[in-house]
Amino acid sequence: MDNAQLLKGVLEGCVLAVIAKGETYGYEIIGELEKAGFDDIGEGTLYPVLTRLDKNKLIKCRRAKSPLGPVRKYYSITDEGSDALSDFKERYRKISRSAETLLYDDVPADNV
Repeated sequence: MDNAQLLKGVLEGCVLAVIAKGETYGYEIIGELEKAGFDDIGEGTLYPVLTRLDKNKLIKCRRAKSPLGPVRKYYSITDEGSDALSDFKERYRKISRSAETLLYDDVPADNV
């Protein structure tokens, strides 16, 4: 199974989680994802996700001059985004518990 397919299912929720911590910009989001263990997340992967989240009104974007010079896009989460993140966390926990039960012969998900 391709890593990209697995990643696609969780990346939007993880990006929302990073943005929920406070206003941020693309390069900083990539850094936070890398610190969490996501490898090979580049601009070509991140920016389409940010565009989708913005289009769906889960985040908002503002442009401002960065301390280092050029104009930068800063992202923050909306109320709808916060709700979507809470929903994602709940669904992700349920799915991951079920998968762990099957893949690793763990305790059944309903006994956790």
